Amino acid sequence: MLKLDHITLELGNQTVLRDISFEVDPGEMVAILGISGAGKSSLFRLLTGELHPTKGEIFLDDFSFASLTPASLQNYRRQIGVAFQDFRLLPKKSVFDNIAFALEVCGEDEKISKKVPELLELVGLSHRSEALPHELSGGEKQRTAIARSLVHDPKILIADEITGNLDPRNSRDIADLLQHLHLTQGLTVLFSTHDPVLVEAISPRVIRLEEGKILFDKKDCSLEKAFEGVL
Repeated sequence: MLKLDHITLELGNQTVLRDISFEVDPGEMVAILGISGAGKSSLFRLLTGELHPTKGEIFLDDFSFASLTPASLQNYRRQIGVAFQDFRLLPKKSVFDNIAFALEVCGEDEKISKKVPELLELVGLSHRSEALPHELSGGEKQRTAIARSLVHDPKILIADEITGNLDPRNSRDIADLLQHLHLTQGLTVLFSTHDPVLVEAISPRVIRLEEGKILFDKKDCSLEKAFEGVL
């Protein structure tokens, strides 16, 4: 279980997050919504250990982030997969090699021959393994990025505006993939988005941020309520 307990984040003279508290159970699908500047990206940077809260604590399976040693923090980060709007693929490497690179940098080359084909099949890209990023559609680029984020078998996937550069059809395909990962891998997914297609397809729990605070936290949230004042 992921737990945020009265988290406040100050960056310079600005309070970015104010007394944020919520829990995410294993296997939940949670959308973090809000206008630009509401605190979504800062929240994700806290969850990946890139930032540290000014006040409050973050727990994963009852272990506080504050108590982690640098080595333990690295091990924790392997439990968090991250995918971004801009894909962040290496332009001169194939789909296969982009995914393999995440294992290479961790000195786990021996896993590549087994793990990468498994991930390619999981995201539906086995037939595109040798393609370069410029030869891929937007949806295929995002599938590659998602596959790369899963190389360490994370417990949690953080997806930051992953359909922001996609058309509605590809957005629906990515939504279907997230649902598939959720159902077959038991993956916990936290994602930010301005894309009603993604939210409608997944029907996640919605946590709405406004000015760094939680405006509401709802399951079975209507699209109108979820995006009120955002779109």
